[in-house]
Amino acid sequence: MSAPIVSAGTWTADAVHSDVSFKVRHMAVGKAKGTFALQSATLTVSEDGAVAVTAVIDAASVDTKQEQRDEHVRSADFLDVANHPTLTFVSTGVKEHDGDEFILVGDLTIRDVTQSVELATEFLGETVDAYGATRVGFSASTSISRKAYNVSFDAAFGAGNAVVGDKVEIALELEFTKDA
Repeated sequence: MSAPIVSAGTWTADAVHSDVSFKVRHMAVGKAKGTFALQSATLTVSEDGAVAVTAVIDAASVDTKQEQRDEHVRSADFLDVANHPTLTFVSTGVKEHDGDEFILVGDLTIRDVTQSVELATEFLGETVDAYGATRVGFSASTSISRKAYNVSFDAAFGAGNAVVGDKVEIALELEFTKDA
């Protein structure tokens, strides 16, 4: 895949300055929000502009600001972190490249299921920071069906209202620093 907006080299995610968040319908009238810790991510850009991205997210790090819900999301009803401790993403291509915006295509694995996803991505820039490190930033988003990943908890209330919706909105704010 190719996205010639980042200088060639290997880039490592700055987990402190990156954010992995999600939203999902809750009780039919609102959206529950949460975050995950980015365990690791690497961006490799070749001299010809070919790009490869890999990312690993710590599934047990889920934080919805409500411990009981966090424990439920970690359970076999949702992420089953005892058997599937990470969520992974491996890029497979770039399409619809237009200036600083493009679609990053890749394989997302949650639990025991891998599905292709498309991340609407915006390149935020490249700079040398106050400590002399070369740094790049990206924003990206997508939506997935949790049931497509065998996350099939399906409680309902009232006249068929789902406690938790199927569509999960994912938003990423990522910063990478260039390896020496």
